[in-house]
Amino acid sequence: MVKWSAPAKKDLRQIYDYIARDSKYYAKNVVQNIVARSGKGVKSPFDLCCWL
Repeated sequence: MVKWSAPAKKDLRQIYDYIARDSKYYAKNVVQNIVARSGKGVKSPFDLCCWL
């Protein structure tokens, strides 16, 4: 399980707020994907290249 720091939570909220200006549906979807994938043991930033 990933423990989110306060700055990380703030960043996640800012990501949501930015995307939600156009679509709350997609903002929620992106944030849910980030949270879900954060616990999958990513070993390299390149492991995230194709999830968005």
